[in-house]
Amino acid sequence: MLHVDRMTLVTELEVKPEVAAAAARILTLNNVEVVYDHVILVLKGVSLDVARGGIVALLGANGAGKSTTLKAISNLLHAERGEVTKGSIVFDGEEVKARAPNELVRSGCIQVMEGRHCFEHLTVEENLLTGAYTRRDGAAGIRRDLDLVYSYFPRLNERRNALAGYTSGGEQQMCALGRALMSRPKMILLDEPSMGLAPQIVEEIFEIVHRLNEKEGVSFLLAEQNANMALKYARYGYILENGRIVMDGEAKALRENEDVKEFYLGIAEGKRKSFRNAKHYKRRKRWLA
Repeated sequence: MLHVDRMTLVTELEVKPEVAAAAARILTLNNVEVVYDHVILVLKGVSLDVARGGIVALLGANGAGKSTTLKAISNLLHAERGEVTKGSIVFDGEEVKARAPNELVRSGCIQVMEGRHCFEHLTVEENLLTGAYTRRDGAAGIRRDLDLVYSYFPRLNERRNALAGYTSGGEQQMCALGRALMSRPKMILLDEPSMGLAPQIVEEIFEIVHRLNEKEGVSFLLAEQNANMALKYARYGYILENGRIVMDGEAKALRENEDVKEFYLGIAEGKRKSFRNAKHYKRRKRWLA
């Protein structure tokens, strides 16, 4: 098993309802605002929860604020002259705003960036081993987890000695995800895992995410434009537009919502819809009315 420390079981009478509810969530954002360059307001009161051991989809078009939300959680905004100016972000019971990114990784929260960002001049295996740089449990434990990563990604095992820069986009995405697993995460923030990949590879990546969640207990927050794929595997979803959460609910309910089907799945009145020749939407989104 990669990580997950199961909570000590106590009787319901010994735990207040609000404490039990907080323990069931591994991540909570409450009314978070993010500003870039002290001027540009990007996130406007974003609130969301990720259940411990859950998969949550954060959906929205390009520029909606999905990547900014993930970087706010992992404290990577300062590199882009951004900062959280309002609200709170709590991971595993602790406020993360004042914690360094490497401290968050050590505590079990790691982000897989959009665009994969492998070290092109290193081999696949060397890339995977960089994910263990915060660990202090010795070479034997790292070797066991490396073998576990290869069991989930047999293609990486075949390409372990190849330079990462000469592997395919799908293999690089697997490498980036495997590198995150080497840190023994409790939660992975996965940013646009389907970007630039063939549909068959996207399906394979999401199947592996599902297996990691089921077998290893890793929680996932998926920032995705591919709403159809994300809602297929997530249990809960949030829709982000212009820096605001405009809708949330169980994944099944979102898939059946008429607005979501029309504006994110391309389906209207039960039929696949093409917008190539449409100058405007036939119907406004109800949440903007």
